[in-house]
Amino acid sequence: MQKEFIRTVKYVLFSVSAGIIQIGVFTILNELVHLDYWVCYLIALVCSVLWNFTLNRKFTFKSSANVPKAMLLVALYYLVFTPLSTLLEKYLTIDCSVNEYLVTIMNMIINFVTEFLYQRFVVFRDSIDSNTKIQ
Repeated sequence: MQKEFIRTVKYVLFSVSAGIIQIGVFTILNELVHLDYWVCYLIALVCSVLWNFTLNRKFTFKSSANVPKAMLLVALYYLVFTPLSTLLEKYLTIDCSVNEYLVTIMNMIINFVTEFLYQRFVVFRDSIDSNTKIQ
């Protein structure tokens, strides 16, 4: 039980760092480069996902699983999450005039919860703590 609590805390901390990266990249692209909103969101999301996957695979789940297979499983998650969250972002920011940063943070929270569950119970379920080099 304590091991899972520590795993969850690590996931939260790495996700916060990924969130900082996502907001930072989004802000730079939105405020300085002035790209379309959905382009800013998509690029920022990809940067965040790569960061989060790398750190969580190594330090949170301590997995020695086949990296390409694990990345493919994460890509499958994002094949569903990305279009749905992009449509939600468009609907709320353009059609409903909700603040783009508020909507981005809301999507980040949805992503945080669903991705943890997906990585814990799908991507790394059979390989958690299999990397004996990291303990």
